[in-house]
Amino acid sequence: MGRLVRLFPTASIGSYLVAMAILATLPLLGFVVFLLYELERSEYEALRQEAAQDAQTISRNFERKLEDMSTTLRLLSGAAELAAGDLGAFHQRTASSLGAGSLYVLLVDADGNQMLNTRVPYGSPLKPMSNFSTLKAALTSGEIEASGIFFGATSRQWVFNLIMPLSPQWRDTSGAALVLTQNAGDLVSMTTTDILPPGWSAAVIDADDKVIVSSGPDNIPSGGAFPENLTRLITGSNGAIATTVDDEQVMLGYARVAEWPWRVAIWGPVSSAQASLASTWQSLFYGSVTLLAASLGIVLAAAHQLRRSIRQIASMAERIGRGEIVSPEMTKVTEANQVAIALSNASFDRAEAEERVHFILQELVHRTKNILSLVQAMLRQLARGTDSVDELQKAVGGRLAGLAQSIEALARQQWGGIPLSTVIELQLSAVAGSMGRIETRGEDLLANANAVQNLGLVFYELATNSVKYGALSVPDGRVLIEWDVVDGEDGAKDLGLRWTEAGGPPVVKPSRQGFGSTVIERHAAAAFSGKVVIDFDESGLRWSLTAPLSGIENPLAHGDHA
Repeated sequence: MGRLVRLFPTASIGSYLVAMAILATLPLLGFVVFLLYELERSEYEALRQEAAQDAQTISRNFERKLEDMSTTLRLLSGAAELAAGDLGAFHQRTASSLGAGSLYVLLVDADGNQMLNTRVPYGSPLKPMSNFSTLKAALTSGEIEASGIFFGATSRQWVFNLIMPLSPQWRDTSGAALVLTQNAGDLVSMTTTDILPPGWSAAVIDADDKVIVSSGPDNIPSGGAFPENLTRLITGSNGAIATTVDDEQVMLGYARVAEWPWRVAIWGPVSSAQASLASTWQSLFYGSVTLLAASLGIVLAAAHQLRRSIRQIASMAERIGRGEIVSPEMTKVTEANQVAIALSNASFDRAEAEERVHFILQELVHRTKNILSLVQAMLRQLARGTDSVDELQKAVGGRLAGLAQSIEALARQQWGGIPLSTVIELQLSAVAGSMGRIETRGEDLLANANAVQNLGLVFYELATNSVKYGALSVPDGRVLIEWDVVDGEDGAKDLGLRWTEAGGPPVVKPSRQGFGSTVIERHAAAAFSGKVVIDFDESGLRWSLTAPLSGIENPLAHGDHA
């Protein structure tokens, strides 16, 4: 310590104050720079994850589109007119059913010759189909096949096909395959999303790396080749990766469209997603220079007054050291006056400070015990249903992860609430993997932040229980979630929310109430001042919540519930 003290020269208080101002400012600025660097790094990683998630979101939209088209083909293949070989009646019925949309039906033979096409009147001369390779693949596999993008012979525009082979017994009279063709340009809205950063683009790519449909500043026309430098970065089913294009860093997110031979890609400059950070760096630089200059000026001006005040306080201390009772010396510095008063009333202030410290410590101990008791109670209830530390950690981690998803969704909407259907999809897709066996019914409403978090906990527990023991634990199981607004007993509106399982194993009422049961019953009722009913019916669990709508819906949501 002595050696360290000898390093400091003898200097005026003004010099030391200037040095202190510089030494205090520079580490602070360095720490802020470090924090900004860490923020930039974390935002970069978050951008990579969000790019992959956004690509998956678009891919799910196209997956649903292709599944809907497959369902349409299956329904049309069972038409009585087709079975009877009455192609004129089948053409009329199909054209009427599809209406004036962007979907059209073709009936072709094994050589690709069109027997009918709902784009044109029945009996019109038709050219052979343009996409014969996909027809051959469908006839060989016996399954529905999706084509890539191609220029239609009849439509004279870029389209893609879904081809379903017909039963061999119908091929002589009705044809070899049904084809559902879609105008690619009519699907451009499915590639746009409000959550993409400014300046980003999206595209759906077929197996030959040709663009089916695209949107954004880098819009690639249908049928165009996707950039080779980006194509070779797409590996695996989904993910995100950064690359450099024309000396600019670009983030690429990609995802496969389920089992179909298509992929979704979104890409854009990293700088557009981190524009706010660049502005923050610039503000930090100019602010640092201004702060340092202002600090030095204020320190020099205050040094003179501080020197005088210190001398007065030193005189008081000398008199107190001699045993004198002194009155406070008033100076031009408020802090120095406070020191003078403290010296004058040292004994009284010391006793009061000791009592205050004792009180603060007691209060801290009390609050810490309460927090630890809550954590201990949660862990104890979770531990009753787990056999190992790993299972306990997984149970706690899963619930925290579900809550984090709800908070992240709220943060994106600036805590203004999110739709109830989105709350359900966030929690159930995270637990069940997809919403394929989960049906939702009800007019959507905007849930407030409190409802989002608490309903997220409830739906997480219901979904986890269903995956482990209920309907979602078997392939044929289904879950129906429905809600409606009803009149309450006091004349106000209530929300009725119901969870119904079917097709699962026989339901057995649990012999004890675990943490999950507490959340879906007691916590749900208490959080919304409502009533929860649980029916352990053998055919499937039924859970319902009736609660005041005012406690769930965001008060800024427009519209009235009649």
